[in-house]
Amino acid sequence: MMAQYTRADERFRMVERQIEARGIRDPRVLMALREIPRHHFIPPPYDRGAYDDCPLPIGNGQTISQPYIVALMTELLRPEPGHNVLEIGGGSGYQAAVLGAIVRHVTTVERIPSVADLAKRNLAALHICNVEVIVGDGTLGYPDSAPFDGVLITAATPEVPKPLIGQLAEGGRLVAPVGGREIQELVVLENRNGRVTESFHGGVRFVPLIGEHGWEN
Repeated sequence: MMAQYTRADERFRMVERQIEARGIRDPRVLMALREIPRHHFIPPPYDRGAYDDCPLPIGNGQTISQPYIVALMTELLRPEPGHNVLEIGGGSGYQAAVLGAIVRHVTTVERIPSVADLAKRNLAALHICNVEVIVGDGTLGYPDSAPFDGVLITAATPEVPKPLIGQLAEGGRLVAPVGGREIQELVVLENRNGRVTESFHGGVRFVPLIGEHGWEN
């Protein structure tokens, strides 16, 4: 008889074969990816491939990032339990849920109201209470909850929006895909003693970040 795998089994295999096997080591990140059900954030019929190593559509021309990229960007952010984190490009809420499993509070900004509503429903259904979903232009950040210990941009930006750099706390890190509309470089900025340093972490491909300090429609 063929083995019957549960979605939890799929999730644990995903972490073992796609995440740990490719070098992600932060135990908090690995635990969050084991805990958060990715399929819950993906509409049918695409949810059947929720634990495959690929991005998937979530509607309105938006996608959920592949699991490895979620893990990599989260690890690069170096999240800690007491952190206050800002996510730009909330999508269906999965990345925010992963962050919320690690940090104290997450503010996620999504520009498309119907997508933001989807994220709110997904998060509420899982009783995730430390993630706040805001509808707005993410390139402006969210000054009301600044400063942030971490800022994660989950859409391609031609350059890191200056308002987001200005909302970084001392010691804070910002992770973003920076480049053209088709291909970007994963960039990490770190704010130390009033000086922002920059490092680069490989090529990626994201949908464009639309807004005042991003791409035009």
